[in-house]
Amino acid sequence: MTPEQPITTPRVSQAEINNILWRACDTLRGTVDPTQYKDYILTLLFVKYLSDVWKDHHAAYLTKYQGDEARAARAMQLERFQVPEHCAFDYLYQQRNADNIGELINIALDDLETANRGKLTDVFRNIDFNSEPNLGQTRERNTRLKLLLQDFADPRLDLRPSVVGGEDVIGNAYEYLISRFAADAGKKGGEFYTPGEVAELLARLLNPQPGARICDPTCGSGSLLIKMARQVGSRNVALYGQEINGSTYALCRMNMFLHGLDDAQIEWGDTLRNPRLLDGENLRRYDVVAANPPFSLDKWGHDEAGLDRHGRFYRGLPPKSKGDYAFILHMIETTLDGHGQAGVIVPHGVLFRGGTEGKIRQRLIEENLLDAVIGLPANLFFGTGIPAAILLFRRGRTTDDVLFIDASRDFDAGKNQNRLGEAHMARVVTAYRRYETEERYAQRVTPTQLLENDYSLNIPRYVDTQEAETVISLVDTQREITRLEGELAAVRGQVHTYLRELGINVEA
Repeated sequence: MTPEQPITTPRVSQAEINNILWRACDTLRGTVDPTQYKDYILTLLFVKYLSDVWKDHHAAYLTKYQGDEARAARAMQLERFQVPEHCAFDYLYQQRNADNIGELINIALDDLETANRGKLTDVFRNIDFNSEPNLGQTRERNTRLKLLLQDFADPRLDLRPSVVGGEDVIGNAYEYLISRFAADAGKKGGEFYTPGEVAELLARLLNPQPGARICDPTCGSGSLLIKMARQVGSRNVALYGQEINGSTYALCRMNMFLHGLDDAQIEWGDTLRNPRLLDGENLRRYDVVAANPPFSLDKWGHDEAGLDRHGRFYRGLPPKSKGDYAFILHMIETTLDGHGQAGVIVPHGVLFRGGTEGKIRQRLIEENLLDAVIGLPANLFFGTGIPAAILLFRRGRTTDDVLFIDASRDFDAGKNQNRLGEAHMARVVTAYRRYETEERYAQRVTPTQLLENDYSLNIPRYVDTQEAETVISLVDTQREITRLEGELAAVRGQVHTYLRELGINVEA
């Protein structure tokens, strides 16, 4: 290298950042439950990101104003967010040996919220870095937090935009960690994360357009909303979500912020008992509603639903022990008249169970709201191997047929979990766009056929995936047997001839 050539630091790849972050989890893994330690890791990563961006922008202003600290400070007041000095990661790292390091982190989080009212209000209220039940007694807790701060101080984990090149790197890292935590948490992981490929498929099927209002009433950590926003392909989109779990709600808020979706309105509460996304006293309505609700939720609010002030259950009251149709009815009631659409991931029982569910299903079909039923492969979701389906609803349909797609055989097999590949997703989307019958894969079904099947949506009733049986001719089969027996007799005779020539008595 000649003296004139600048010395540059190699940019750390997305994969390396992901690996560094995942190894940082070893500090808490084994001592803290996966459903809890994810909150500590992701919160600290969020603080590290805010701090590095703040530091990067401050340095840029100092350069711009030739070292004038006062002008740089005034410019920083107009930044997208504020990071007080004692809230910055570097300050916390300097205090890593303090006896009250957990308390100092809590103070930093509280003051970050205060400095960013509106954008970060209540984001950290469910996380406690000074918790003895979660992190152990004082000495153990201090050691773990010190190690965790040291992990995040890894020089390679420099999240300044001038180094990593953009917000997508940290957003992708956040999504990566959430997906890994969901896999570790097993069944509980499904409560806060929808597998990326399934969310991507649903986003492509619904295909929201610029200017759309999009809602996920059971938004978890926000992965499905983010996929929807990416599908739009522009910032001209309004995102809304509600999440019942407090810590998951916080993750969703942070996830939105890291992806530059600060304006997303995410509410904390029970969507069925207390919908928080309202226009005045009425439910807010959207162009697109998408969700992966908890499968067959027990105790979903049946006792109160009969008096629902929003009138969501006039088609029927779902059974007390299975809340699937409660979520579906809520979603449909929040779609815009004329063109609103909804996509929901459901267990297969939703397709054919009788009783009140059967009556609700019949009403939805008779109102010409159901657009498509798509069967997915088994073992795609965390903590359950059962296959699921996607139901697509659309207002203002121009046909009263329903398209059934059986995509259950198209997947990439994994050791613990199956995955949808790009070709598998593309095939589903293409079949839906064509909306035509495709042998052993898709079937366009008339209302009469649905009526004849008592409004069951069980996919095998409509899509025949069996390979055609080969017609066997008994006459030809007997001729083949006779031919083979003749050949066998000839071979046996030849063998006997060879044995006699060798002096072996074959008659003995």
